Amino acid sequence: MPANQHRSRTRDRNNILNRPEFMSLNQPLRTNSAEMRGSARRPGQAARQQQNLQAEHPPREPVDGARERRESLKLPEEDCMQLNPTFKGIAMNSLLAIDICLSKRLGVCAYTSSSWGSVRSIVTLLALTGHGITWILGTLLCLTKSNTLAGQEVLVNLLLALILDVMTVAGVQKLVKRKGPWEIHPGFLDYVAMDVYSFPAAHASRAAMVAKFLLSHLVLAVPLRILLVLWAFLVGVSRVLLGRHHLTDMACGFALGFLHYSLVEMVWLSSSTCQTLISIGTLSWIPFY
Repeated sequence: MPANQHRSRTRDRNNILNRPEFMSLNQPLRTNSAEMRGSARRPGQAARQQQNLQAEHPPREPVDGARERRESLKLPEEDCMQLNPTFKGIAMNSLLAIDICLSKRLGVCAYTSSSWGSVRSIVTLLALTGHGITWILGTLLCLTKSNTLAGQEVLVNLLLALILDVMTVAGVQKLVKRKGPWEIHPGFLDYVAMDVYSFPAAHASRAAMVAKFLLSHLVLAVPLRILLVLWAFLVGVSRVLLGRHHLTDMACGFALGFLHYSLVEMVWLSSSTCQTLISIGTLSWIPFY
């Protein structure tokens, strides 16, 4: 017996699990009564929470659920990438990118702190010579001072051409709503002339139309004709330098100005019609005279 006891003590002493740091591994697991009570209450609490959530957020009726999921996962058009763009789309996007880049580089008078900010006032004055309000008021003043039928005929048709230009450009700008290359707020005269957006360039359209009109109906010397064409070109460029228009806006404005001139020539008002309009405007028209 003593030998067996001695061997059992030796075996217990050599057993690693009998060491103090491993004594907890030999003890049975203890279950906490509080945890048992909590686990017993959890199913009831979960059921009550689910009922409260259903009461706060009632389930929606499944109406076109698949379509709603597709619409919710649908990205905006500006975030979508066209996987197979056409050659036409690539060319248009490239041209627009080049147009924006060049227009931003040419906006050297956009602010007083720009590279050509010292001449910004001169460029602004040049652009003002092509403003719609300036030309309409100037034409009305010349019309009141004119005493010849031929002069009044030309001035009335010019006035109608200016009104046509202002209304057409304002309508196209309202439809396109293209912003300029620089964030510049329109001035008071721009709001009066409805020249708020960038495309097409109203000053370029007006300058091209007026220059073509005066070259066709006035007898001018060659130097004056050259200066008139140069003035029309510089008026269009001035708006690009001021950061108000892109290059494509200016080009389309010139083309629109020539179109306005062609329309006015097609519907040219005769001298008698112009005299009738002048009489109506001055409130001196007698219908049965």
